[in-house]
Order: sequence, then C-alpha cells, then structure tokens
Amino acid sequence: MKSDRLLAILLILQVERRARATELAGRLEVSPRTIHRDVEALSAAGVPVYTERGRNGGVRLLSGFRTDVSGLTPDEARALFVPATGNVHGALGLSGALGSALRKVLSALPETHRPTAERTSGRVLVDPDRWMSDARPPAELDLLHSAVLSDSGVRIEYRHSGETTTREYAVDPYGLVCKAGVWYLVADHRRSPRLFRADRIARTELTGRAARHRDVSLAEVWEKLRRDVQERPELVRVRARMRTHRLDMAGRIIGSRMSVRPEGEHSTGEWTEIELHCPALGAVRQLLQFGADAEVLEPPEARAEAARGARELAELYADG
Repeated sequence: MKSDRLLAILLILQVERRARATELAGRLEVSPRTIHRDVEALSAAGVPVYTERGRNGGVRLLSGFRTDVSGLTPDEARALFVPATGNVHGALGLSGALGSALRKVLSALPETHRPTAERTSGRVLVDPDRWMSDARPPAELDLLHSAVLSDSGVRIEYRHSGETTTREYAVDPYGLVCKAGVWYLVADHRRSPRLFRADRIARTELTGRAARHRDVSLAEVWEKLRRDVQERPELVRVRARMRTHRLDMAGRIIGSRMSVRPEGEHSTGEWTEIELHCPALGAVRQLLQFGADAEVLEPPEARAEAARGARELAELYADG
C-alpha cells in the first residue's frame, strides 16, 4: 500500500537522514520513479523532505524533524512484545536496556494496540536454551562482544572438540551468533570464514588493528557456515531398532540425525526400526545410553563398534 510505503520512507530517513532513490527503491521493491513520486507526496503533506542532485545527493529529511508516528500494525506490535528469556540479552549486558526499550515502544503505540501488546507479553514466552544446558554466558563473551562492535581483529586461544589443549588463531570477526543457546564467534581466519564456539575460547586479546574481513555481511557468512555444517557428507548410515516407548526421548537426544521407519521390516509394535545418519562410525555408540532398549542391526562394522563399546563398559564396571 502507498501509505505504508510513505511511512517506511519517512522512518528510514529519520534514522539515516539521507538515502539515494535507488537504495530506497531496492529496499521497498519499487522503481526509483515511484520513490520520487512518493517524496513529492510527502513534501505536499508538509513533511520537510527534499532531493539533492550530485555525487552526494539523494533524498534528505530536514535535520531535527521527527514524527511520533510509530507506524506499527497490530501484528508488528505483538511481534515486538513476544518476550524471550533474559539469557541472550543478559549475556551481552542488555537485559535492562531491552526492558526499558520495550516500555518506550509501548508508550509510543496507539492506545488501541497497547492492550494486545501487553497481553502478548504475558501469554507467550520464547526460551531459546536447550534443556539441561548451562545458561551461564561464556567467560570471554564480553570481550568478544566489544571486539565485534569496535570492528577489531582479535587473537584467540581455542580448544577444538575432543582436544585438551588450545591452539592460537588471529581472526577478523564478523560478529556473534547465538543458536539454540550456544554462542558462536563468526570470523575470517586467513581470509576463510570459520566458526568458533565461544565456550571453547580460553583467552581473547585485541590485536590493535581493524578487522580485515571481506565485504560480506554476518548473515551471509553465517548462512554459508550453517549450510556447510548441515550438508556435511554422510559417512555412515546405520539401521537399528528401538523399543517404541523410548522413541520420543531418542528423538530429543539424537535430533534430526535419527529418522523413524514404522514400516520397516524390524518394526513389530514393541520395537520400531530407526535409521541414524552418523558423521563417523564411533557415533553409533550414542545408542549405548539406551541400554537393552536399542540394538544396532547394520552395517556389520557399526554393529561391531557398538559391541566393542558395550564390552569396554562391561570391563569398566567388572569389579562392581
């Protein structure tokens, strides 16, 4: 709608003060000619907006002009007031700022939207942390947060999974990502994007120089890294059976790497056939935690690996 677009232009200019017509057109998915017509309409309505030609030209809003119109629809207002638990903002020292910001937004909402926003904040809660996880922020998160905001290069000591010692990396951060309650540093190392779990970073030191990463956004780099993790080549496909009453728990623990095959030849009612997509043969040992409620069927090398793990456990507890 044109009214929504006019308001969007006004709100963008209140933040940025100047924008090229081509930039506004791209963001609002219209033509530059439409933007020029919209600017004329705003000006005719008394908004001090104008265009300037030349290299540093564009659409400008008169300095000091602001409008109290928030432009929020009822759905947008509800979306803002769906609260998350304080762990994510608190880890960055922003829990107090979030609360005060929402109070300010609430006071600026039209009166007709306020009851819905307040009701939403008391009826819906988003908790991004996994069950049984440690909610404490990583020790180095404050310094990492400062580094990414100041666009500084950093030197980190990092412990890789399965290792007991750390390695040193000089990296150029793009930013921080919190996924399923786990914080990650996204950074270039030797001009290549890398992912570092913040809780495995033992020490962080600012290098004293600006970060020298490529001209791409954090969201773009994260999407590539996320896709690389999810699309790693499957090394081992394991067929097993599990007692049906344990399937829900197995799904929560193993997650998307497990698929249920209720029509499989080993699904009998008491038992249900499952398939595991394991990154390595040793990952099949994860089924040992279910004791006699899970049995590895094939391939033979996976069954042998599970048997080897069971023997090691039996030896460990032999004197008990």
